[in-house]
Amino acid sequence: MTVAEPSTDGTYRDRIVAVEPGGNEYIAEADRHGTPRQLFWTWTSPNLEFATIFVGMLAVLAFGMTFWQAVAGIVIGTGLGATAHYFLSARGPLHGVPQMVLARAAFGFKGNAIPAVLMSITAGVGWFATNSVSGAFALSTLFGFGPLVGLVIIVLAQTALAFFGHNLVQAFERISFPVLAVIFIAASVVIFAHADLGNAAPASEGVGGLGGFLLTVGTSFGYAAGWTPYAADFTRYLPKTVSPARTGFFAAAGLFTACVVLEVVGAASATTGEASLADPTGSFTAELASPLAKATLLAIAVGAIAANAINIYSGAMAFVTIGIKLPHHVARALVTVFFGVAGFAVAWWALPDAAHSYEAFLLIIAYWVGPWLGVMFADQYLRRGQQFDHLLYDRSYANWGGLAAFLFGLVASVVLFANQEKLVGVVAKAVPELGDITFFVGFLLAGATYVALCRSKIAAEKL
Repeated sequence: MTVAEPSTDGTYRDRIVAVEPGGNEYIAEADRHGTPRQLFWTWTSPNLEFATIFVGMLAVLAFGMTFWQAVAGIVIGTGLGATAHYFLSARGPLHGVPQMVLARAAFGFKGNAIPAVLMSITAGVGWFATNSVSGAFALSTLFGFGPLVGLVIIVLAQTALAFFGHNLVQAFERISFPVLAVIFIAASVVIFAHADLGNAAPASEGVGGLGGFLLTVGTSFGYAAGWTPYAADFTRYLPKTVSPARTGFFAAAGLFTACVVLEVVGAASATTGEASLADPTGSFTAELASPLAKATLLAIAVGAIAANAINIYSGAMAFVTIGIKLPHHVARALVTVFFGVAGFAVAWWALPDAAHSYEAFLLIIAYWVGPWLGVMFADQYLRRGQQFDHLLYDRSYANWGGLAAFLFGLVASVVLFANQEKLVGVVAKAVPELGDITFFVGFLLAGATYVALCRSKIAAEKL
């Protein structure tokens, strides 16, 4: 059965201060605009923030890496995440739908609800709260009012951007890019001037060894790959005729550049002797002269807004994709407000101990994103050359093998290889020097299982 794709009506196009209509429908050619080049700042700006810097600090202070070991782990982990982002972003203009709608081919309409819920929680609540807290503390330090006041300001700003939707979010990323880039480059120069990059004695309480290195790779991958379930959300408005290779390249290049540069700066800051996981923002800016320190605090707040405008926008988009019927014209905008309130509540709760669970959060993202990517890439491989857009809005379309492969990869990898404070897998307990390779194992298990379960089904759909 062929199901008509719900489509936009051509009235939104490049209007900036206008509420994006609808939810997760196909973007009609009349609404397509932009060039692949804009994706560089779309994915650079939201990663020019303190959460990115903190990943590098963790590598040295928590995982026991020297600076150069941290750099190697950061480049590998981020490179893997950016590669995945390349391939998923490249598909957006061709299909013209959000990333979680594309995932319906691999999971079926109903089966896709589980990864869509995970995506909604991760982006609309988890990342929203994490970034809001860092932005709130930055404003609090800069202006002298309480963190709660800073949190209210941050949440209102980023929720408003996401409420208006795609075009205003893209415009904010473009405008904030040069401001954030200049300030963070200046701060980076000062940090490197005070850093002891040849220090061969990492934090004594760190994990160290191969385990610490793999944890560095894992958290860097989790940070970069955490954006992949959003990838097509910000390429679907591009004209269908744009080059997929250029689309993927600029999206991946923006992500890779921002993450590697700021994570390496974070690792360098951890060698200055001032760094502390108890007060990461304060210890990072301690090496900076007062005017630059204030500018950096402002950049941290703006970067948090840039990141969370995307997080709440795509978190709401994923929730709409679950299939719950809402007023069509304002579905995404209504859900955005809901996630703004929920994210504020979680961030308020997290204010007293903001840094404690960041490492675990990054790894948990990688736990589910790893097998999700395994299923997505296996499906993309099996469907090469196949037309499947007619399946994406068909509520009767099922592909339970995709959900089974995802759950198997997720559960098996966590049970065997998870290495959290309160959750240690069987293999990780026996061989602790492995660190945490759950995301790699989940990716391979889910991908291989999907090929085994779904090859014949997808071959039959080609006929």
